[in-house]
Amino acid sequence: MSRIGKNPITIPEGVTVEVNNNVITTKGKLGELTQEYSEIDIKIEDGVITLERSSDKKDQRAKHGLYRALIANMIEGVSKGWTKELELVGVGYRASNQGQKLDLALGFSHNIILDVAPEVKVETISEKGKNPIVKLTSFDKQLVGQVAAKIRGFRKPEPYKGKGVKFVGEEIRRKAGKSA
Repeated sequence: MSRIGKNPITIPEGVTVEVNNNVITTKGKLGELTQEYSEIDIKIEDGVITLERSSDKKDQRAKHGLYRALIANMIEGVSKGWTKELELVGVGYRASNQGQKLDLALGFSHNIILDVAPEVKVETISEKGKNPIVKLTSFDKQLVGQVAAKIRGFRKPEPYKGKGVKFVGEEIRRKAGKSA
């Protein structure tokens, strides 16, 4: 039995969950998310969601844990939301935003201007003496991660000086430079 898949999911107050023809929909104060599923039975009883599979085939065992995790992330997203923070490490690296347009100065000849999806809220924090931080918030975990990965991909942290765009709290494996 899947250790993740057999855990029940409790539905918090203010969140509604509906299941119709292999589509599960969650609605909360922050938004609405839908997810298609297959080969798994979803039961909602007394504010608790349980997932069951009909056989022990490899495909069904994999989907059992997958859909449980996806549904749990959807419920947490529409009730609390998801946040990712990126730190810009390097001399002259700056970030600013006007609405949904994120302006990044990452040492290239021109600034990078990124139009962020309307579901993701962008905030830039610049304090004197500290590295600039880009804060992304949304109810969709996948979308926040995708936007954060795209921003990080513009200038990944390099192992010698540690310069680049990194997640807050991320450890960068450092290498020793040349030894004469």
